[in-house]
Amino acid sequence: VQLVESGGGLVQPGGSLRLSCAASGFTFSSYAMSWYRQAPGKERELVAGITSGGGSTNYADSVKGRFTISRDNAKNTVYLQMNSLKPEDTAVYYCHARRTLVNFYWGQGTQVTVSS
Repeated sequence: VQLVESGGGLVQPGGSLRLSCAASGFTFSSYAMSWYRQAPGKERELVAGITSGGGSTNYADSVKGRFTISRDNAKNTVYLQMNSLKPEDTAVYYCHARRTLVNFYWGQGTQVTVSS
């Protein structure tokens, strides 16, 4: 099983990034997918989630209206489009796949830094 994130980097405030998470080794279309993030000294927090079929999404209040989660089950990939980035969005972003409470996987994370 692999979840490989990409697309992180350094961006100026107000800029945009698109994160991708490529999945392999499991039936991607059967899993709800989420993005979490963890800033230095803080707990990991849920950023956005999407159901297995893509019909429903949810977002943390801090990113509503700025971030969009989507998935392509044909490509086994989930995305996080991040617009109007703020310095407080700086964190390591993790991809998460979940089928049940005990059946889940994590990616290795990708660093997003928002700074001028």
